[in-house]
Amino acid sequence: MLLAIDCGNTNIVFALYDNAGDASRQLDCWRIATETSRSSDQYLVWLGQMMAQANLAKDDVTGIVMASVVPNITPELVIMARTGFDLDPMIVGNKDVELGIVVDIDNPSQAGADRLVNAVAAKHCHQVPAIILDFGTATTLDLVRADGAYAGGIIAPGVHVSVEALYQAAARLPHLDVKPWDATLPVLGRDTTSAMESGIFWGYVGMIEGLISRLRTEQGTDLPAIATGGLASLFAPHLPMISAVDADLTLRGLIVIYNLNN
Repeated sequence: MLLAIDCGNTNIVFALYDNAGDASRQLDCWRIATETSRSSDQYLVWLGQMMAQANLAKDDVTGIVMASVVPNITPELVIMARTGFDLDPMIVGNKDVELGIVVDIDNPSQAGADRLVNAVAAKHCHQVPAIILDFGTATTLDLVRADGAYAGGIIAPGVHVSVEALYQAAARLPHLDVKPWDATLPVLGRDTTSAMESGIFWGYVGMIEGLISRLRTEQGTDLPAIATGGLASLFAPHLPMISAVDADLTLRGLIVIYNLNN
């Protein structure tokens, strides 16, 4: 089995596959909140419990591949892999890990591991050139060229970050739940909560529409847009310019990278 780990700022996703060469053969997938205080032993105990409940044995794991954007957590996950599975994980971003794509930006070292993995997945699993729209801790849009090269992107505050910022900065504003909103939600709010809901929902819809439109104009082509991330399914129905939703895009990219390096 192959264990793929996607360590983001909000959640860490662990997914097991029974065939490293086939991203469609996922055995199980779990996520846990990202906490820098959690130790390698705590990750191992939790993951062991999840695997036991799914009747999956740790001894059957023969490979581990990982992408992390949280430097403080990466060493703990490496220790977990070594002590719990007796394996050295393949880590995206290490110099000896080949991605199979060109990173064509001014400073390639600044490109987040998750965004590069998404670009790899887009090249192998979708039609390129394309825009990758990732609804994570940040809302990012990235361009993958026809040759599969990562050509740059856009970083905006994520939905949860914006909601939390409103709550923290304005004493009289309530805490807003991020939930599926109906397309009939009025733009004009009639009370504080509905006004905030409109600002978050229609504000993000408008922002994404505008950014995709500008990217397409700048690139001179009607680029397809692939949505991924935890909130993709919430916003995608209200954004006709999104061509596909691929919740497992990052995991698919990790498997492609693992196979490329083996």
